[in-house]
Amino acid sequence: MSDISYYSPEGLKKLKDELEHLESVERPRVTQEISDARDKGDLSENAEYHAAKEEQSHLEFKIAKLKNVVANARILDESQLDLSKILIHSVVKLRNTANKMEFTYTLVADSETDIKNGKLSVNSPIGKGLLGLKVGEIAEVKVPNGIMKFEILEISR
Repeated sequence: MSDISYYSPEGLKKLKDELEHLESVERPRVTQEISDARDKGDLSENAEYHAAKEEQSHLEFKIAKLKNVVANARILDESQLDLSKILIHSVVKLRNTANKMEFTYTLVADSETDIKNGKLSVNSPIGKGLLGLKVGEIAEVKVPNGIMKFEILEISR
């Protein structure tokens, strides 16, 4: 079963660029390493050959997985969205009700997640807890430590 994910045009381009790099640069490099190692003789005791074959296996798995993500990726038409609710690609300003700290996150697809730059996955516990809420509402998010409460201060795009 495939999961459709929504991306910004930049996010989808980044995925496609990574896939292109893996297929056109990394795959030929690994193939060459296998060929070079094979030329060194006895394959049963050739550590370089076995390491290159293992790297090839990991690379092919990564390529297949990325192809699946790209095939199921959709660009979000933001003109059709209700901007009063938190949705994917919303920029959300939150206040933790326990310690009054404020945070700003952009909700993104899993592969675009970058916590250091304020990009939070919509599939994370906090992301899921925020979806569909409006300004002024309190999100109760179940996390490993218990339940955290966040007040929605602002929603933008």
